[in-house]
Amino acid sequence: MEIQNKAMLITYADSLGKNLKDVHQVLKEDIGDAIGGVHLLPFFPSTGDRGFAPADYTRVDAAFGDWADVEALGEEYYLMFDFMINHISRESVMYQDFKKNHDDSKYKDFFIRWEKFWAKAGENRPTQADVDLIYKRKDKAPTQEITFDDGTTENLWNTFGEEQIDIDVNSAIAKEFIKTTLEDMVKHGANLIRLDAFAYAVKKVDTNDFFVEPEIWDTLNEVREILTPLKAEILPEIHEHYSIPKKINDHGYFTYDFALPMTTLYTLYSGKTNQLAKWLKMSPMKQFTTLDTHDGIGVVDARDILTDDEIDYASEQLYKVGANVKKTYSSASYNNLDIYQINSTYYSALGNDDAAYLLSRVFQVFAPGIPQIYYVGLLAGENDIALLESTKEGRNINRHYYTREEVKSEVKRPVVANLLKLLSWRNESPAFDLAGSITVDTPTDTTIVVTRQDENGQNKAVLTADAANKTFEIVENGQTVMSSDDLTQN
Repeated sequence: MEIQNKAMLITYADSLGKNLKDVHQVLKEDIGDAIGGVHLLPFFPSTGDRGFAPADYTRVDAAFGDWADVEALGEEYYLMFDFMINHISRESVMYQDFKKNHDDSKYKDFFIRWEKFWAKAGENRPTQADVDLIYKRKDKAPTQEITFDDGTTENLWNTFGEEQIDIDVNSAIAKEFIKTTLEDMVKHGANLIRLDAFAYAVKKVDTNDFFVEPEIWDTLNEVREILTPLKAEILPEIHEHYSIPKKINDHGYFTYDFALPMTTLYTLYSGKTNQLAKWLKMSPMKQFTTLDTHDGIGVVDARDILTDDEIDYASEQLYKVGANVKKTYSSASYNNLDIYQINSTYYSALGNDDAAYLLSRVFQVFAPGIPQIYYVGLLAGENDIALLESTKEGRNINRHYYTREEVKSEVKRPVVANLLKLLSWRNESPAFDLAGSITVDTPTDTTIVVTRQDENGQNKAVLTADAANKTFEIVENGQTVMSSDDLTQN
């Protein structure tokens, strides 16, 4: 199935019920036509990071189901899979063979061997300045020692967790692995491949090893050459200043709108619509919009869309307004990987306020691009403090495990029912043509009028909203579709 201009659900295989069959059942029985696509977060055998340390891409984790379950979803929804182009698990065949056979292994060039990498740069490298230059996710050199079966040791490049060993994407053996894995994903129904942490994939001496140009474009182009004949697209994942996704978009790739979450929070906290209007006018159409994902709420993504003072204001208000949102939940004491993300559900970030939350989703629907809705957000979920405390994992505050019974109860709440209604309408409205247009006006400091129109100018949807009062009205071709009054009438 080709990518459709319909809202995409982001979910783990075991978060809406126990497995993939349950996910499929939830979508058919409880969600209906509000969702047209599904981003299945990593469902392969994995040794850490909730699936993001894949050990074997050829299999579905048996706890979730099998390839038949994945393919059954693909018959009704367009699908996105994750490919962790930067790393793979220590339990992978590649790592285990390398550990056993060392330089006699066919995978001896599969990983980035720290000492060999720096030896090519000259003697006495790396210096402390070299290490300091690296864009790191740790407070030390991004390395992990490997002890081979022959008793010798060396270091491998290790950007993220201990189970996630970096791949040398420029080696022939890695290129072969990338090609066969991507082809297999498409064979099993993937229409879109999310390249996780791809900006870290290229390492080069005398750079910060993050989004290294021009080499990063070579890597992306190689992936595109594999997928284009298979009619599959790429969605590079990157949390950074919006100018970097813009570069990627300018090269013809889908990108994420990670600036919208914080910009929308600022709008609803302050009641001021000027910065949201500015961003909506700048945003590309070939993108997937987000308010929430399996990670935290990004802060740096909105830099220079919001001023530093506005970002500080929004961040502080998040802790004041948000329900059970504490700074410690985004700190090292809760294993937070990114100090520039805040751990909370989006609903709780808005104080569990139905009116503010529905308006945030209305803004997302009218933004350029295709909406992606995280499963917790689809059900307007509150912060899961019990899961957070039981695991001491900050991001688990936004990773509740819903039972089938919980889902059936949650979809009856007015805020959820109206969100599903909103998405169902958005999926079918021709006004949201990605080849169409968007115009944005701000009649007053607190109001905004967004007009979406199809390419031929025959269909028009108009949003009129007041961010201070959390009120809105949506009109399509002269007929009222939904308004904030709908919440009070349920």
